[in-house]
Amino acid sequence: MQWQDEGVILRRRSHGESAVIIDVLTALHGLHSGLVRGGGSPRMAAHLQPGTQVVATWTARLQDHLGTYRVEPLRSRAAGFLGDRLALEGLNAVAGLLVFALPEREACPELYARTVTLLDLMGRTEAWPLAYLRWELALLEELGFGLDLSRCAATGVTEGLVHVSPRTGRAVSAAGAGDWADKLLPLPPVMRGEGEAPDAEIVEALGTTGFFFEHRLAPALGDRSLPEARARLVAALSRALR
Repeated sequence: MQWQDEGVILRRRSHGESAVIIDVLTALHGLHSGLVRGGGSPRMAAHLQPGTQVVATWTARLQDHLGTYRVEPLRSRAAGFLGDRLALEGLNAVAGLLVFALPEREACPELYARTVTLLDLMGRTEAWPLAYLRWELALLEELGFGLDLSRCAATGVTEGLVHVSPRTGRAVSAAGAGDWADKLLPLPPVMRGEGEAPDAEIVEALGTTGFFFEHRLAPALGDRSLPEARARLVAALSRALR
C-alpha cells in the first residue's frame, strides 16, 4: 500500500541505531506515523524537525502496519523560531496537543489548514498568540468538545456574556449566572472575537480552554496528562505581560 500527501512533522523519535519514527499531520490522512530509515543521520535530521512542511510518501505491506516514510522537505520553519523562545514554545504546544489529542489516521482537513496557517504566523508576527487561541478553540470543536459562546445558557440573551459553564461549555451572562458566578469560568471578549484582544485577555482565555482540555478531553482519552509544552507556553505568555 502507498499514498502521498503534504504534511507537517510534529515529532520525531529515535528507533534503533539509525532510523527514526516521525508523527506527521497530513492534509488527507490525519495524524500518521511512519519509520524513516537513516533518519537519525545528521544530514537527514535537519529535514525532520518539528514544524517542517514536507511531501510524505508512506508505504506499507498492510494498512495497519507502521510503514515507512520517504519525505521531501518543502520548507523549514526553523529560521522563524531561532532566537524567538516564545514562538518555539508555541510550536511545541501545537505539536504536543495534536499528538496528544488526535485519533490516528483520521482525516481532519480543516484543522490541518488552520495548523499550517498558525505555524506560518509564528516567528513572523507578534499577533500569533491570538491565532493560537482560536486554534485551540477549533481543536476542541474538532474533537467534539466545542464551546457554545453564542448566547446565554440560562436566559438566551446574546449580550453581556462573561462566563462559561464548566459543565456544558456554554456561555452565561452576568445576570444569568446569579449566585453561581464564582463557580463559572471567565469568558473574556477575545473568545467571542470582540474587542482589541489584549494579551491579558488571551492568557485568561487560555485558562478557560485549558480547563476543557484537562477536565473534559483528557478524561475521555484515559486520564492522560496534558503535554507539558502547553503549560510552558501559557506560563511564558503570562511572564511576557509583566
